[in-house]
Amino acid sequence: MCNLYTVRKSAEEVARYFGVANPVKSNSPEEVYPGTPGIAIVEQDGVREMRSMTWGFPLRLKTMKPEAKPIPVNNIAELTKPMWVGVARKPQWRCLIPVTHFAEPEGPKGKKTRTWFSLSNEPIFAWGGLWRISDEWGPVYSGAMTAANAAVSPVHDRMPVILHRDDYERWMKGSLDDLLALQQRVYPPELMQMEQTSDLWVKKKASGPEDAVLL
Repeated sequence: MCNLYTVRKSAEEVARYFGVANPVKSNSPEEVYPGTPGIAIVEQDGVREMRSMTWGFPLRLKTMKPEAKPIPVNNIAELTKPMWVGVARKPQWRCLIPVTHFAEPEGPKGKKTRTWFSLSNEPIFAWGGLWRISDEWGPVYSGAMTAANAAVSPVHDRMPVILHRDDYERWMKGSLDDLLALQQRVYPPELMQMEQTSDLWVKKKASGPEDAVLL
């Protein structure tokens, strides 16, 4: 499950990479955590736009107290689940999530460190996602997950659905079957690189939601 990623590029660089004419200034930090602001690329009337949104669809469990804050569902395990399928079928609710690196925890409990993954041939890449307008937090987005390839599996069994550049149109405008095929595809491990660090895995507290789940 991906609970931390970075966008170590300026808004102008992200816009240029994704073919967006007007980059937006965002309060998104370099490191993005569930329940905090991030950037998503959407398409309206055939034109790509950058939008600032909250990372995670709000979920309220039956066991939660009325005053409790919703949980951000920041990862999508199965696009055909009831929570997702209605959104996934409609191209207007598809998005590309700009990423430069994503992290997974590695090591013993209490001493886990950050291990970062990126692409060796691309300065930025797109994580396939969905978005919608929520009553609780306004625009929100979540990223699709898939089984880890050989590059990521030593650290975690899941990884983001990473798209090649020529996948973008298929993700944004294709059928639900197209999305499922991209989610089930194995991304080439030889195109990825891993960076192990001594930085402790300390989850930053968000100003809004505090927990995240994978559905």
